[in-house]
Amino acid sequence: MINITFPDKTVRQYEAGVTGLDIARSISEGLARNVLAASVNGEVRDAVRPIFEDAEVKFFTWNDKEGKATVWHSAAHLMAEAIEQLYPGAKFGIGPDIENGFYYDIDFGDHSISDENLQVIEERMIQLAREKQHFTRKEISKEEALEFFKKKGDEYKLELIGELEDGDITLYESGTFTDLCRGPHLPDTSPIKAVKLLKVAGAYWRGDENRKMLTRIYGITFPKQKELTAYLEMLEEAKKRDHRLLGRELEIFTFSQMVGSGLPLWLPKGAELRERLENFLKALQKKAGYQQVITPHIGKVELFKLSGHFQKYGKDSFQPIDTPIAGEQYFLKPMNCPHHCEIYKSTPKSYRDLPYRIAEFGTVYRYEQSGELHGLTRVRGFTQDDAHIFCTPEQLKDEFKGVIDIVIQIFKALDFTDFITQISLRDTGNKEKYIGSDENWEKAERRFWRWLKRAV
Repeated sequence: MINITFPDKTVRQYEAGVTGLDIARSISEGLARNVLAASVNGEVRDAVRPIFEDAEVKFFTWNDKEGKATVWHSAAHLMAEAIEQLYPGAKFGIGPDIENGFYYDIDFGDHSISDENLQVIEERMIQLAREKQHFTRKEISKEEALEFFKKKGDEYKLELIGELEDGDITLYESGTFTDLCRGPHLPDTSPIKAVKLLKVAGAYWRGDENRKMLTRIYGITFPKQKELTAYLEMLEEAKKRDHRLLGRELEIFTFSQMVGSGLPLWLPKGAELRERLENFLKALQKKAGYQQVITPHIGKVELFKLSGHFQKYGKDSFQPIDTPIAGEQYFLKPMNCPHHCEIYKSTPKSYRDLPYRIAEFGTVYRYEQSGELHGLTRVRGFTQDDAHIFCTPEQLKDEFKGVIDIVIQIFKALDFTDFITQISLRDTGNKEKYIGSDENWEKAERRFWRWLKRAV
């Protein structure tokens, strides 16, 4: 017998090998009908996966994000099965659940897919869902996985398998479709009832613009048609408020392919709006003790190598600019930090000069991939309300609080009342991604986390 602990800390005993769905059914049939997945010792699993040891168990239904994610992940597999039947020879990349729905990246070969094809795929998905196909998890060796997808001729899955460790590979089967997948999935396809494939887009394989462009199909499902209808109505209302559409209609900004993708052109009304916003922000900064500076849009490559930015972000930036002087290269700045450091060191400073606060509305450039560009929210050239503070360790707490105070003032002025706060931490497993000593990082993370919780 094994001990199963529930969220309310009650404990029941079950036979080893019991599934989450069995446990739910032992509580009530109503609960079992609604369970979509289960957490076992913190890991979200298939509700029908056996449990062989003592565990803390929690159930997920459609009302939980984990429940929705499981439905949408399973719907991605269902869509892939429908596509494989309708377009034999299609090859599949990745098909995850996302915040709202799912997508799958697919190589259709010689077939051309557009929005007009989506209804046929939807109809086949609904037909397959009604068959109540079971999702079956299968642990498999790396050799077996390679052999399976080699025989199938799917080079995308072969590439993914090549990066996995033997003993850590699972397949999921549902109907006629088998996929490389970690799960979790639904017990069967019956909860997938109302289906809508939303759009077709292009996506480079693994986000690399030097790789093949695949077809990405986005979709979403709901347990009831009225929920899907309400969601689609919400999307239509959101389209009317799309900033790209409003920007053009209100003559605030525009884009030109002759200028370049992701490089917005601010029209007179937009320029006036920007100026008013910048003046408001400059007044706040001045009151808080910041001095305005202006730096050029470019700098020598050596500057960014010295700061480490070139090594960390050079591949995602516009490439260096050669000058008429042999060996001399300049770099479109992807951030303002190195220039501000040069301003700080331009004159001698004593401790009496600290904290030294400088701010700039500095325009920076980053070479975002074309598939990631989106109106003004993802661009290749943008102006940052950027600032840097040079201070002593003893001054750090007050300066941090001062920054948070300014942010809160701005949010209140703009009537932003619904927001969340995030703190970015280093990846301790990949030191290539950050600079500085571990000791300083640990101090900073510990202090900022404590101060942040008190400040907001």
